[in-house]
Amino acid sequence: MTTFLIILTVFVCIVLVLIILIQNPKGGGLSSGFSASNNIMGVQRTGDILEKGSWILAITIMVLAVLINITTPKIGGVQKTDSKIQEQIDKTAAPSTMPPIQRSNTSDTAK
Repeated sequence: MTTFLIILTVFVCIVLVLIILIQNPKGGGLSSGFSASNNIMGVQRTGDILEKGSWILAITIMVLAVLINITTPKIGGVQKTDSKIQEQIDKTAAPSTMPPIQRSNTSDTAK
């Protein structure tokens, strides 16, 4: 399920990039090559459709990101007893059996 959602998200991202590139910015953009759609629906209506499409795709990407986060198995949340990393942490966190080193204070003895 997670793999399907990731593939769907990548596809939606690619379509969103294409729609953004087609939109007509102040300088012209790639939409000048798609003048047939402007002749059929008019310039303003084509811009509105592309703008609504880009908003819908952006919201779709956000929803898919949340769904991917929900469906991804939580590996870090479950502690396994056979985890090698956890064994290494336990080994280094174990208290030392050596007695503490007692240091003599040389400044007190000099007075």
